[in-house]
Amino acid sequence: QVRLVESGGGLVQAGGSLTLACVASEQTFTRYIMAWFRQAPGKGREFVAAISGSGNTAYANSVEDRFSISRHNTKHTAWLQMHSLNPEDTAVYYCAVDDYAARISYSVEKYDYWGQGTQVTVSS
Repeated sequence: QVRLVESGGGLVQAGGSLTLACVASEQTFTRYIMAWFRQAPGKGREFVAAISGSGNTAYANSVEDRFSISRHNTKHTAWLQMHSLNPEDTAVYYCAVDDYAARISYSVEKYDYWGQGTQVTVSS
């Protein structure tokens, strides 16, 4: 069982920046694909970004020029740097792990473990 703890959410004005962090409990962190998803009120959970153990990344089209995902394997931590935030980015952001994955998936169903979520609110 992998426990994921997110931090870094909050309230920010449009155009501002936030950095989210996700710490995983397991020592086998390197093999995990780490991802961020988000869920806005009344909407489904959507893929935001992901990074493999070797550093390959993938982004949703809506964030690829503004967000950056990174990880530090020995610290068991992944980050999501978010810039140029706008009100449409308001959502609960979730960290997720895809264990034993061969490649990054954009699908919620592929991820095995989830954090509790952290709220990001962007005011206009």
